[in-house]
Amino acid sequence: MIGSGEIDRQVGDLLRSKQSLYALDEKLFKDSEPDIILTQGLCDVCALDYNEVVQAARSLPREPCIVSLDPHCLADVLNDVLRIGETTHRFPQAESWVQELKFRIGAVRDRTARLASRPGVACLEWFDPVYIAGHWVPEMIEIAGGNDILGTAGEPSVKIEWEAVIASQPEILILTPCGFDLDRAVRESSLLKSRAGWQTLPAVRDGRVFAVSGTDYFSRPGPRLIDGVEILSQLFHPQLFPAPISSDLAKGVNL
Repeated sequence: MIGSGEIDRQVGDLLRSKQSLYALDEKLFKDSEPDIILTQGLCDVCALDYNEVVQAARSLPREPCIVSLDPHCLADVLNDVLRIGETTHRFPQAESWVQELKFRIGAVRDRTARLASRPGVACLEWFDPVYIAGHWVPEMIEIAGGNDILGTAGEPSVKIEWEAVIASQPEILILTPCGFDLDRAVRESSLLKSRAGWQTLPAVRDGRVFAVSGTDYFSRPGPRLIDGVEILSQLFHPQLFPAPISSDLAKGVNL
């Protein structure tokens, strides 16, 4: 299995050389004759370049509708649900779903709004090198009753030095490596445990280091981000959200 450091190196080399990480199966693409193409302009690592999608669409006998998604916060994600609903002629269903998601967000926010204090939270999206989670994740942390001490809502995820994590002294540490499931997140945590100062972190001393599935609930800008908000709320404030959290959703990372 390729480690995080090698994945980062290979991806970086390809991006610097302006090579694509993905190849389009042109025959399958043409045979499928899509009416609508959903793509994204948020991350070069996650999908074909938008211009490549446009060029490929022009090769089809009937040019499809292209919907490019570029969300940076939860409101953007919900608006994209509406955009897709409108494009697919399912707007009433999309609108109903968005209202349900907003209700769930509000239910968490209403409880956490009355908190006298909020724990300092650091959310790490990659471990070698270290990246802090950005975009919608700091907003998710705030709704769930935490204070993101490293990330900035609406801004991209960024690489930081490990010393900055140590200096921030997080009370809770969330490990959500981008694109990895829960079991892989737990395995990847060994990269952090071996770093200098790991055991000095308050989150480590107090047993409040949690691995979660980035690929399911944090990395992808879709409705399951609201599940991620609810997961965080249970991890941050079990006294407010006493329902036991499933081990399929989050796992404590031991010393």
